[in-house]
Amino acid sequence: MTALLDLPEVRQQLHLMSVEEYHRAGETGVLSEDVELLRGIVLAKPPKSPLHKLVAQKLMNVLWAQAPEEFKVRVRGPLTLRDSEPEPDISVVEGKPDDWAAAHPSTAQLVVEVAVTSEAIDESKAGIYAEAGIPEYWLVRPEQRAVDVYREPTSEGYLFKRTLSDHHKLSAVKIPGVAFALADILPAR
Repeated sequence: MTALLDLPEVRQQLHLMSVEEYHRAGETGVLSEDVELLRGIVLAKPPKSPLHKLVAQKLMNVLWAQAPEEFKVRVRGPLTLRDSEPEPDISVVEGKPDDWAAAHPSTAQLVVEVAVTSEAIDESKAGIYAEAGIPEYWLVRPEQRAVDVYREPTSEGYLFKRTLSDHHKLSAVKIPGVAFALADILPAR
């Protein structure tokens, strides 16, 4: 059976939405809260599994404890980018919360997605984050007990990608003091 979006005639009929149109649709209540804009396409966000919630909470606790005061750890906070407004599971941004009273941040020092049921979509976000110049992206894969670390962003994607397993230590290159064992954020064996 052919997937509907695999048909060229269906893809030609898609209406791509700008970030501004997305904001207006959200403000007027046309869009639900459980969507995000990726490459001009509004996608429903999958429900969070218990494993996803556990790993995200452990990681947030570590980042809140280790990130210096000038960095803010945001949970599912939107980032307004060129043609996308993803809501990463966690982002670490520089500044004060009042800096974003009128607009969402347009960059972060670190973005993290926890991939349990959303792995393909989260992998595709690497290109979006790289184009936005976000220096580091972590794709946490709890079921594989691994994390893909992306660094060195360019308009063509990240130049560096390394997969770490649960016996490795993870550190953020742009956030001083953030370093921990990957096993600390994964479920106990």
